[in-house]
Amino acid sequence: MADAGYGRRGALAAHFRKMAHNNAWANWRLLSACAQLSDADFKAERTSFFPSLHGTLNHNLMVDLYYIDALERGGLGRQVFARFQPLDIAQLLPAQAATDRRLIAFCDGATDDLLATTVTTDRGESGRIEERVDDMLAHLFQHQIHHRGQAHAMLAGTSIAPPQLDEYFLLHDSQLTRVELRRLDLAPPEDLL
Repeated sequence: MADAGYGRRGALAAHFRKMAHNNAWANWRLLSACAQLSDADFKAERTSFFPSLHGTLNHNLMVDLYYIDALERGGLGRQVFARFQPLDIAQLLPAQAATDRRLIAFCDGATDDLLATTVTTDRGESGRIEERVDDMLAHLFQHQIHHRGQAHAMLAGTSIAPPQLDEYFLLHDSQLTRVELRRLDLAPPEDLL
């Protein structure tokens, strides 16, 4: 697949494409479970860095918006944080899904050459920092996984069983994976190679 001067999709670009789809799937699984909670349970104080599911999952969305804006060269920078209004779970589920779609679209179009380019991040008092696209994507996925894990642990302290999130696109899990990916209108694993 050629992309306007950025070459062909190689192994690294294919990996990030899979990560973007897996990220959307994991977010859907976790947020769908959280949507079964009452608003009070969703916002209840719990032990974690952001001491509620509400705080943790809104933080994830806000940071996604910041980095995706940088990847898309949108120019909002830290305005993303100033404009962000925390959402309740009914709003958060579709907002995260839409943001995940933006990340999928970026990764679907990425090539190894594009991943080696840089984008500017607005770091406030630290200034504007050039970051490699591949490093920023790796950071973004790591950030999501980290905070989803915290939310998963908090959810375990409620009446709703936390969903399994440690799956990737393995053959062993392919039956359930295909059903859920079709439901979400995401590419099945064999299309992500």
